[in-house]
Amino acid sequence: MTRHLVVMLKVPEVGRVKTRLGREIGMTNAAWWFRHQTTALLRRLSDPRWQITLAVSPDQKGMQSRQYPAHFPRIPQGSGNLGGRMERILQHMPVGPVCIIGGDVPGIQPSHIEAAFRSLGQHEAVFGPAYDGGFWLVGLKRISRPPPTLFQNVRWSTKHALSDSIASIPDMRIALTDHLQDVDTKADLISLSR
Repeated sequence: MTRHLVVMLKVPEVGRVKTRLGREIGMTNAAWWFRHQTTALLRRLSDPRWQITLAVSPDQKGMQSRQYPAHFPRIPQGSGNLGGRMERILQHMPVGPVCIIGGDVPGIQPSHIEAAFRSLGQHEAVFGPAYDGGFWLVGLKRISRPPPTLFQNVRWSTKHALSDSIASIPDMRIALTDHLQDVDTKADLISLSR
């Protein structure tokens, strides 16, 4: 079965993307950083071992944007919280292993993605923990539809996001892969530059 890597991306417009970071370094600088970060990420993760699909936001503008390479298939993220959008993505994708990542994790390498897909051989779900208590990757083996409890009662944007997400699928065998740093604040950028 084809492995599917979905990258969730916002159109990198000033004031629309990385706003928490933008409040500290300026909205223009934050949009510039995200634009260059995601361009490098997509180039780095292009690999014949998986098919990349872009899940874009806002829907209409993201589907038409020339910011991202045209050869990647695109799907709209739709509305709702992060869990609802990821659940819709997982339902939309073909049966088979699917991993979802965001565009704001500079440290992601193809070896991290390969390790996550490989873990789905022995497990039904995989998470890539982030240092702030969230996660930079979620993946499912996808033999059938995602469980209806997935991402229920998750406290998003808190230190509980990963533990709540794991608790939402208690009957699944879950693997954890490498810890990586996402970028939400100026301190995150400084930490990565060290």
